[in-house]
Amino acid sequence: MPRIALATYDPGAEPSKDRDLPVLVEALRAAGAEAEARPWDDPAADWGGYDLVLIRSTWDYSWRAEEFGAWVDRVGKVTRIANLAGVVRWNTDKRYLGDLAADGVPTVPTAYLAPGDPADLPTGHEYVIKPTSGAGARFAARYTPAEHDTAVRQLARMHAEGFTAMVQPYLRSIDVSGERALQFFGGRLLHASRKGAVLAPGTPYDADKVAHPDLRRWQPTDAELTVAQRALAAVPDASGLLYARVDLVDGDDGQPRVMELELVEPNLFLFLHPESLPRVTEAIIAAAAPE
Repeated sequence: MPRIALATYDPGAEPSKDRDLPVLVEALRAAGAEAEARPWDDPAADWGGYDLVLIRSTWDYSWRAEEFGAWVDRVGKVTRIANLAGVVRWNTDKRYLGDLAADGVPTVPTAYLAPGDPADLPTGHEYVIKPTSGAGARFAARYTPAEHDTAVRQLARMHAEGFTAMVQPYLRSIDVSGERALQFFGGRLLHASRKGAVLAPGTPYDADKVAHPDLRRWQPTDAELTVAQRALAAVPDASGLLYARVDLVDGDDGQPRVMELELVEPNLFLFLHPESLPRVTEAIIAAAAPE
């Protein structure tokens, strides 16, 4: 009987935002595993006592990136962790988009502004600012060139807190075709979803946002599958990927581009795709089996 820990975050007195977590724990138990959810920062957890630590909803890691990275490395030395520690380390910093672009993967053009860099912002088109370590649209906002002063204040706040900013053109196709999330598990396409635009004009960067508005099922196109597979093939040590989510948007040419590649703690949206639960359960059980 494999022992499996599903690493999550500590919601405190609030209910967990991970709707899939209890369902997945129960499915693993029904399949014969000894499974439980544990906060990744639980000081009492004996991670070496598990056959597999599956990173699921560690959704507070982006504000504690170094602490989380050290935890991933530590767990990876005492047991199996999925995804692999090296992949997680690479993916927690969104400068990986530059690596994908250098490998010829179509991506959203991205510039990076680290603390100390001048506020070199676009003057001819709408754009987005967000941190290289972030999730759920936190510290993200869209601006017109006329809102330069407000954007500079956001950069100053981010830099003061040690964040590197990424600046991307706002692709207006998002307002029409949204973002598509292609989920892969065990090396194969699991399912796909579509969501509407997250960043409304004028929404402050530090305001709470709905991370997945108007979420619905989606049938990916051949072009979307091709770009997603090219992105996954460019991941360092891609052979060790248990799960992955490729978030795509359409460029100005109408062709799909990678917005983000989620290899750490992507929401699986199993509540929207309940038919995928058996495949996910089977793949996790297999990953926990002795080599």
